[in-house]
This record gives sequence, C-alpha cells and structure tokens, in this order.
Amino acid sequence: METIDLQLLKVLRAVADAGSITGAATALGYSQPAVSQLLQRAEQRLGHALVLRGARGVTLTESGRVLADHALHVQAALAAAREDFDAVGGLTRGRVRIAGFPSASSTLVPAVLATMAATVPGVSTTYVEVEPPEALGMLRRGEVDVALTFTYVGDEVVVDPTLLTRAIGRDPLALVRSGGSAPSDAGAAAVVDLATLRDARWIGGCPRCRGHLLASCATAGFTPDIVLETDNAAAVVGLVAAGLGVALLPRLALATTVIPDGVTVDPVHDDLARRVEVVVASGAERVPSVGATLEAVASASALLE
Repeated sequence: METIDLQLLKVLRAVADAGSITGAATALGYSQPAVSQLLQRAEQRLGHALVLRGARGVTLTESGRVLADHALHVQAALAAAREDFDAVGGLTRGRVRIAGFPSASSTLVPAVLATMAATVPGVSTTYVEVEPPEALGMLRRGEVDVALTFTYVGDEVVVDPTLLTRAIGRDPLALVRSGGSAPSDAGAAAVVDLATLRDARWIGGCPRCRGHLLASCATAGFTPDIVLETDNAAAVVGLVAAGLGVALLPRLALATTVIPDGVTVDPVHDDLARRVEVVVASGAERVPSVGATLEAVASASALLE
C-alpha cells in the first residue's frame, strides 16, 4: 500500500482553496514547478488522477477531494498531538504508575503522592502494593513506571543494564518483643545481640524478610524457631503483645504502627538494615513525569536515615 504523506494532503488542500497550482504554491511558499512535480509524482505513485487542469484553472478529482478533506482532520489531529506533547513536556498533564513494598505504602508513598499533587497536579498517579521482586517484574514488562524496592546487605546484586537503580536511604531494623511497661527509646537503648534470643519463638514476614532473618540468625550462630508468619506489621505487634514470639521489623513499618504497653522496640546491629531504592527503566529518568516522580521520591527520603 502506497504511503499518503502529509505534504501531499497540504498541497491538495491548498489547491482546493486557491483554485490553481500557482495560488497553492504561493500560499505554501513553494515554487509553482515544485507543486506541479509533487502532484505528478503522487498521481503516478498512487495510480489515481488527483487534479484536472483546464482553461479556467485547476480542480480536484473525486480522489483529490477525498484526500483534501482528510487534510483538515490530519492537521487538526497533529495540532492536538503537539498540544498534548507540549503539555506532557511542561508537566501540565501525564501519567505515572508506581509500585512499592508494603511498609512504603503508609510512609514513603503518601509523601511522594502528596508532593506530586502539589508540584505537578496535571500528572495523574496510580499505585500498586507488591513486594520488590514483583515490582521489578512489572517494571520490566512495562506495567509500571517507577518501583520502590529494598535490598539487604549480603543480597546477591544482579546488574541489569535495562534498569536504573538509585539508593534513597537506609531503613534500620528493630527487635520487637514483649516485656517492660512502655516502648523503649531506640536512640538510647542498647543494641540487641540476636544470639541472646536463640531460644525465642520467632514471627516471620515476607519470603525475603524471612530469608534475611534466617541469614542474620545464622551469622549469630543459631537457626530461629519461626512459629508464626505474617506480612502485616500491626499483626506482628499484636502477636508479640500476646507473648507469642519476637520479631524483626523495619522502622518504616513501625512508623505507622501503634506499639502497645508491654512491647519494647530495640535497635539491632546496623548491618541488618535494609537499603531502600527507587528503580526505573534505563533512560526513563529523562521523561518529565518520571523525573518529577524521582524528585518527589528524593524529597520523601527524609523519612529514612
């Protein structure tokens, strides 16, 4: 199928309006021979007569009129496309899809979305809560534009040249256990040695969190007795308060969780902290709406250490 280009449509529209090739050439800023040659080549290529030359000027054939009429719609569509393009570039419109892990949902994500709403209100945002492996899978499949993830010290690092990863801060872990009359001040409390809890019953979280717990306890010289498992931080605290076990929880999860009397929150070794990261497709940082999201994430990183 032969291509019908925009230049031909514009020339036919100009011929229809001017009633002559000379008038069309003048209106478009072309030479008269250039317009004549363009029409002749188009007729040969398409196999249709487009203009009828007579003593009183030039008129369009039915085929020519059809194309000339489409010129108006095409030019209007291109103008609308240009306006939309400029709007996206100027961040007066756009869309960003974000994925993040559960403990970011009540801390980092609200801060990011609030910043976006205040600074680029024309950009619409959507959010889905998934664990980091799922978030990265969605990013690779083009289902989201920005992924908030985390990694632990000792995690295997797989370099993926198709993704851009930026560290945005640290999220320390804390030991949550029953005992005492009030939550402790983590800034003043002594660091807990996990080895002292080798005989405790443990509450595990998501698969990656359980893996990290197992590795951390192995470093301390024991295998934890994981008797309960839940990804819900509030549920973990409730189980701890009932005396059913101890747990490691990230500070982000604890930030929005009510700690009841009788439950203490104490720091553990700094090496157990997790790194919080933001990931986008390589090159996507140059997309204005994604760039604005990265700036909002950087601003929200004040919630981390």
